[in-house]
Amino acid sequence: MNIGDLLDRNAIALRVSAANKRQALAVIAEIAARTFGLEAGDVLDALTSREHAGSTGVGHGVAAPHARLGGLTRMRGVFVRLDQPVAFDAVDDQPVDLIFALFAPKDAPDVEHLRALARVSRALRQADLRRQLRLARSADALHALLVQDPVQASRPSAA
Repeated sequence: MNIGDLLDRNAIALRVSAANKRQALAVIAEIAARTFGLEAGDVLDALTSREHAGSTGVGHGVAAPHARLGGLTRMRGVFVRLDQPVAFDAVDDQPVDLIFALFAPKDAPDVEHLRALARVSRALRQADLRRQLRLARSADALHALLVQDPVQASRPSAA
């Protein structure tokens, strides 16, 4: 599974304004509802419930909220870049501006959910990718950065 399997171009938003973590999660819920045909309230409830169990702020300005939802047939993702970072109770106490939310079907095997989380976390641990995501000017540019194979992207091109 790669990020391209999870993330549709229309599930990406940049220049998002949110005053706090709850507002950021509400924006994600709206995008997920619109893109995946879900109820925004159900998505927000699932994300909020997961955050109560422990913050999904993974450090370096990144969060990876996730939830299981009815109505999905496969793993899906939403990526949001905030205009201004918000407090997210992250492990490094730094505010978050890059959020990659993952949504699994209610009955998806745990291993599938964990593999997707690991893939996203591995990609967003790369300082250069985070820098490029913060500089990208369009949703298409963000999508291209997120779906590139990190191994291929780090190799020098043959001349």
